Amino acid sequence: MADTLAQFFRKTVAHGKPDAALTKETGAYAPISSSELERRVINLHLALRAAGIGRGAKFALISENRWEWAVADFAMMTAGIVSVPIYPTLPAEQVRYLLGHSEARGIFCSTTDQVDKVLSVRDQLPDLGSVIAFDAVDREGVTSLSSMIGDGEPDVAARQRFDQAIDSVRPEELATIIYTSGTTGVPKGVMLSHTNMATNLRDSMIEVYASDVAMSFLPLSHVAERIADYLYYSSGATVAYAESIETVALNMNEVRPTVAFAVPRFYEKVHGKVMAAMAEAPAVRRGLFNWALNAGMAATPYRIAGKPLPFLLAIKHAIADKLVFSKLRARLGGRMRFFVSGAAPLATHLAEFFHALGIPIYEGYGLTETSPLVSINTAENVRLGSVGKVIPNVDVRIAEDGEILVKGPNIMQGYFKMEEQTAEVMDGDWFHTGDIGEMDGDGFLSITDRKKDLFKTSGGKYIVPAPIESSLKASPLIETAVVIAERRNFPSALIVPDFAALGGWARSEGIEFADNAQLCADQRVQDRVMSEVESRSEGMARFERIKKVALIPAEFSIDGGELTPTMKVRRKQVNEKYAEQIEAIYS
Repeated sequence: MADTLAQFFRKTVAHGKPDAALTKETGAYAPISSSELERRVINLHLALRAAGIGRGAKFALISENRWEWAVADFAMMTAGIVSVPIYPTLPAEQVRYLLGHSEARGIFCSTTDQVDKVLSVRDQLPDLGSVIAFDAVDREGVTSLSSMIGDGEPDVAARQRFDQAIDSVRPEELATIIYTSGTTGVPKGVMLSHTNMATNLRDSMIEVYASDVAMSFLPLSHVAERIADYLYYSSGATVAYAESIETVALNMNEVRPTVAFAVPRFYEKVHGKVMAAMAEAPAVRRGLFNWALNAGMAATPYRIAGKPLPFLLAIKHAIADKLVFSKLRARLGGRMRFFVSGAAPLATHLAEFFHALGIPIYEGYGLTETSPLVSINTAENVRLGSVGKVIPNVDVRIAEDGEILVKGPNIMQGYFKMEEQTAEVMDGDWFHTGDIGEMDGDGFLSITDRKKDLFKTSGGKYIVPAPIESSLKASPLIETAVVIAERRNFPSALIVPDFAALGGWARSEGIEFADNAQLCADQRVQDRVMSEVESRSEGMARFERIKKVALIPAEFSIDGGELTPTMKVRRKQVNEKYAEQIEAIYS
């Protein structure tokens, strides 16, 4: 049994696959074998140790998803070096803070841009030594990864030293410090041990096989994609690295993956594109799609329960699958067995949509502090709208105020150099998640809101924004919605439209516009979106219904400051950035 991440690497190379990884080079995907992966890891491991990077040293990594990320990570974990992953989208000043706070001795950088980012703040980082570049980078004081790995095969003595190093890594040792992106406040460095992550990896309950091809595109700086990649590798699956977030659709058609992890934002975009295309399709095609979708929705409860479809429904579903669903699945490569969703709540209508298509999404729940998995839906146990059942060896209880508390071997060692903040979230062995949830009689956990995301209107009414925002985002015309209500006399919302869908509607109505700003400024467009909001508010309490909206003419982004690297909305930053629009609503 593997008790450390170092030992999981042994499981990875033991599969002896000719295509342990796939990377796109010179315009086409090329395989990297298990033996080649092992050679590179061993050589880099020994080079790091020869450079004086000893056990327990902190070493950072800032890169997009690529095979070099895995090699650097495996080399560090097998040497007992503490990895500090950094989101490649972060600006130089935030990178400086993380490198300084973590006491990083060096850093792996992917590209020239990332190297330049680090070099621009290097004089403020006295502890930072090695800067190692994945790409060929012509900068003074920068070492290339290829020169550290070299071309040679490790000899018997080198392999023995490598094996001894793996055996010497203790389960309780610190494996990584992962800084939470945070929707507010200063980033906190979550300290995760080998035990934390290895037990979570063993208990994940996600069925991945050596025959699977996994697409890796959620940032590896995020603990969920990282643990997913460990699972893929140790299960013997082939890991295909997307070129970028923007090329995921293209890359999926190239490698035809069978499994992947993604955040709800990805599923929202896929759903939105399908619905926008149908909105502009001829009436006959649109009617066929709606008929097929209804058949798929009707079949979903039977398929989840593992029951045969009634005769007439089986015929309808077979026709729907052949004429509609198979074509939609083909856009994602045509071989997807399932997706896993996490990092933020998945709207139930999205889960229903993908299940109807024949690509189930198994939603899970966890945090960086829980390594990350706490609960997950599986093929055997699915309840749409829930985040599944609690995984083995982890305990969950619901506090009196509804907060979810978690205890188990997956709970972090604490926040690095932040004892006070650690004490705030730990009650003995119980970790306070800050999430509000409930457990049903069958053991399925549901997340209802964030504890701190509870608004109180000036009239004294409490409003939970998450379900309202989820309902609004179910509209094909709405990309993102942020509810405004704290200390206000009525709730409103900032709306980022789905510009393709809304623009298509506007053109069909003869509305002319030159850009998104002009589109959002048109009163007819505003009235159309408001009517959509009102229809989505039916069934809500009177005090919960959105009374006014402001249309934002640009998508939220990480660079714009509205989103965290894991695509969560930064409410504070949104409120500050769009303060003028908010005040206009209430003036």
